[in-house]
Amino acid sequence: MAAQAVSDRAGAIAKLADLLAHKRQPVAFLTGAGMSVAAGIPDFRSPGGMYDTLRPELLTATAAERRAMASDPTAVVSWELFQRNPLPYLELRRPFMIRVLGDRAADAQAYAPTLAHFFMRLCHDKGLLRRVYTQNIDGLDYKTGIPADKMIAVHGSLGRVECERCGAPYPSAGSVAALKTNIKDIYGLDPDAPAESRGIPCGACGAAAVKPATVLYGRALPREFFRHKDTDLADLPLLIIAGTSLTVFPAASVATDAPAQTAKAVFDKVPRGSGGEALFVQGDCDESFLDLCRECGWVEDLRQYRPLMAAQSRALLDRA
Repeated sequence: MAAQAVSDRAGAIAKLADLLAHKRQPVAFLTGAGMSVAAGIPDFRSPGGMYDTLRPELLTATAAERRAMASDPTAVVSWELFQRNPLPYLELRRPFMIRVLGDRAADAQAYAPTLAHFFMRLCHDKGLLRRVYTQNIDGLDYKTGIPADKMIAVHGSLGRVECERCGAPYPSAGSVAALKTNIKDIYGLDPDAPAESRGIPCGACGAAAVKPATVLYGRALPREFFRHKDTDLADLPLLIIAGTSLTVFPAASVATDAPAQTAKAVFDKVPRGSGGEALFVQGDCDESFLDLCRECGWVEDLRQYRPLMAAQSRALLDRA
C-alpha cells in the first residue's frame, strides 16, 4: 500500500512532532540515498550515476571481465569478480572512497553529513533513538557521532576498511594514502596517481583483498541486521523511512515487517509503499527534517552540529 498523506504535509509533521517532542516516543530510521543528496553523494543507480557511466575499457581487467561489466554493471561490485581481480572495484570507486574516508579537517573535499543525518543524531542526544538502519554505503552516518552500536549499515560501509578475505581491519589513517599510492585514477583527477594499479595487501593474511567494508553482490548481509531487526521492531512506537524507494530487500523488510501498532512516516519526493498506511512528508529530506525540527522546537539544538554539516545543509540551516 502506498504511503497515505494526511490532509496536508504540515499535518503529518505536526503528528510526528507530537510523538517525538511531546510524547517522547522512541524512533528507528530506515534510510536511503535521499538522505545524502545535500552532501553531493552520487546515486549509483540513477542516470549519470556509477552504473550509468561505467566505462569497463578504462579498468584493469581482462577482455572477458570487461564484457561482463558492460553487460551487467553490477558485476564490478560482485564477489565473483573481486575474488579474481580486486582492481576494477577499487579503480571505479577511488575518488569516492577518498572523499568518504577523508577527514574534513585535512581535506575540504571530504564528504560531510547532511542536516537530515544530524536530525538522527539529535534524536540520539535526546534519548529517543533506538536504531538507524541505513542502506547507504557512504559512511556519513558514522560521521555524525551516533554510537556505532546504534547503527546498522545493511549493505556495509565505505567508512570502514578491512580485508575481504580474512576480515582483519585496515588502519583508517592509512587507507586514503594506500588508495592514492596503489590505485590508478581513471578519471584524470589526480596527477600524482600511479600509472598502473596494484592491490592493497592485508597486514594480517597478506592477500591483496583490502577494500572498504561494503557488501559485494553475492556476499551475505551483516549478521547484526538479522540479529537486531525483529527485536527492534517488536515494540517500536515510531519508524521514519527516509530517502529510499523501498525496493531493495531484505533492507526494505524493516518497513514491511514493522507491526501494525508502529506509526510509520515516509520522507521522500514521491509516495512509497511501506507495507501499510503511513504519514507522508513530501519533499527534499533536508528541508523536511528542518521543518520537523521547527515543529519540535529543536532548531537551536540542531545548530550545534552546523560546523560538521555539508555546505548545502549549512546554508539551509542558516536561512532557518
